[in-house]
Amino acid sequence: MTDTAPRPTLEAVAERAGVSRATVSRVVNGAHGVREALAERVRRAVEELGYVPNQAARSLVTRRHDAVAVVAAEPETRVFADPYFAQQLRGISKELTAHDSQLVLLLTEGREDHARVGRYLAGGHVDGALVFSLHLDDPLPGLVRGAGVPTVFGGRPGWDDGRDGVVYVDSDNRGGARDAVRHLAGLGRTRIAHITGPLDQTSAADRLAGFRDVRGDADEGLVARGDFTSGGGERAMRELLDRRPDLDAVFAANDLTAAGALRVLRERGRRVPDDVAVVGFDDMLPVAEETDPPLTTVRQDIEGMGRLMARMLLRGLDRDPGAGHTAPSPAAAPSGVVLPTTLVRRASA
Repeated sequence: MTDTAPRPTLEAVAERAGVSRATVSRVVNGAHGVREALAERVRRAVEELGYVPNQAARSLVTRRHDAVAVVAAEPETRVFADPYFAQQLRGISKELTAHDSQLVLLLTEGREDHARVGRYLAGGHVDGALVFSLHLDDPLPGLVRGAGVPTVFGGRPGWDDGRDGVVYVDSDNRGGARDAVRHLAGLGRTRIAHITGPLDQTSAADRLAGFRDVRGDADEGLVARGDFTSGGGERAMRELLDRRPDLDAVFAANDLTAAGALRVLRERGRRVPDDVAVVGFDDMLPVAEETDPPLTTVRQDIEGMGRLMARMLLRGLDRDPGAGHTAPSPAAAPSGVVLPTTLVRRASA
């Protein structure tokens, strides 16, 4: 073992800067009311001494922990394998880093994990929570509400219990789906199939609704259920081809689903887009540009959604820095922000 030098103290910084301890504390904790010349002397002394604020002590003053929980209602095998989550987490991380706040990732493998997450959130470890990929029967919203932490949800909430002031960020899933199906119809395709996502998630339900907005007369045999994975896309595509071998187009609920569908179409000898045109949803570049052929898809700004979720949460906290146990109010942020989508045309349709 080696001896380590003692950590610089608040008093040492005050002595170096030639100011009071209280002035150093105000500057370090971001409080206002210190003349810029004095504040600059304090910042210079902090840098010279390598002073690191004691987070526990700082939290007593600011009532902030500079940490945000990111809760994904999915098992880790899904979160770390699906590029959608990587893009969303990247956006969240960039925004939190820009505001000197830490990201605490919480995943839910099973029901026992929900209680663990609820206990953690209620324990006062974080300033707020960002929660996404919810399913309709998910207990997380109730646990988060019970914990009393400010929260922004990723995706339109699927519950309808009269709650006010629920803050969320979503994409125009229904409108994007309509654009995808209209594009296929505009190519002269008349037997357009849809592979859904998990219909206990509002994004998948909204995309199915968008498909039906355009193809309300579609045979139910042209709809097959998927699960937002490539394996689910493969299974659903085989089911569709067995049931409706005459189909001439497929709108897949996301890019991974579309990638699985493309593999099966190739195995069955169907040319894309000559025999069957395919459109996905997301525009995840690691997937959409590397499929064979490259995928026409509906683009949503996944990273931008993550950044906006974090920004809305932090703005709510900044407006009410003492509200450690209340959600951001509707006055602090709109209850729901729905971002536009864009059709990106490539070779598959």
